[in-house]
Amino acid sequence: MSAIPRLSNAEVIQQKPASRERSSLLEGLIYLLPSILLFGVFLFYPMLRTLYLSLFITDSQGVPIRFIGVDNFVNLLSNPNFLQSMKATFLFVLYTVPIGIIIALFLALIANEKLKGIGFFRTMFSSTMGMSVAASSVIWMFMYNPAIGIINKVLNTVGVQGVQWLLDPKFSLIAVSISTIWMNVGFTFLILLGGLQNIDEKLYENAQIAGVSYWYQLRKITIPMLSPTLFFIITVSFINAFQTFGQIDILTKGGPTDSTNVIVYSIYKDAFINYNVGSASAQAVILFFCILLLTVLQFKLGERKVHYQ
Repeated sequence: MSAIPRLSNAEVIQQKPASRERSSLLEGLIYLLPSILLFGVFLFYPMLRTLYLSLFITDSQGVPIRFIGVDNFVNLLSNPNFLQSMKATFLFVLYTVPIGIIIALFLALIANEKLKGIGFFRTMFSSTMGMSVAASSVIWMFMYNPAIGIINKVLNTVGVQGVQWLLDPKFSLIAVSISTIWMNVGFTFLILLGGLQNIDEKLYENAQIAGVSYWYQLRKITIPMLSPTLFFIITVSFINAFQTFGQIDILTKGGPTDSTNVIVYSIYKDAFINYNVGSASAQAVILFFCILLLTVLQFKLGERKVHYQ
């Protein structure tokens, strides 16, 4: 009868932490299972399905008919309409993100001052968060109306001829950008105000004792200490700008002459109006990689200037 091998004390000690790690990992996976299922069903599967459909010609129901590889991508990159959509998208992002953040930062600096009645202005500055995109877009549609809109009435009052804001290709993208900045400034303002209020007051007290100016405090204390919040806001604002859809659908429907036909609206038209799901999926994949590349660059380049302490 063979002898039963006996483990040394050192081997037993090594096996116990390993078994505890496996049990902890299993326990963690059980807790994460609901989230994994939700992400899998509503995020990962649609993402993989979109990538799969981008390689096929599909019928009107989105069912793959014939495998064509990367031909959808090649056709898009040589299509003037798609290139115009890409141009409109990047111009829209350029118009909305920097200006929106600067305005929100200016409002947050004002609202952070300890003045009488400042709570009222904080509420007003953040009030756009309580309005839906549809309601806000309808309001701006009436304001941009060339006949009854208040903007043209103000211009006429000061002797400037009214503008066809949503019907002129030279102004339509700017008009949509202005309305988008107004819709998003409330959220951006609120996040930046929270970041300002987390800055230690002792830093400003020491600066005042030293006799430094307000602008010096802004450059050397406020902006560096606010940099983590700014980094978050810039990243989120870029992603949201690339995914803008609602106000463009209500205000211009991608027109006139595709001047506001950003890539998300182009995806919508190809998928649900032209029933070209393969091309729409390819555009979605291109949009995903554009956002991914921009986010990676933001983390690689922008995070270096972030001060977490």
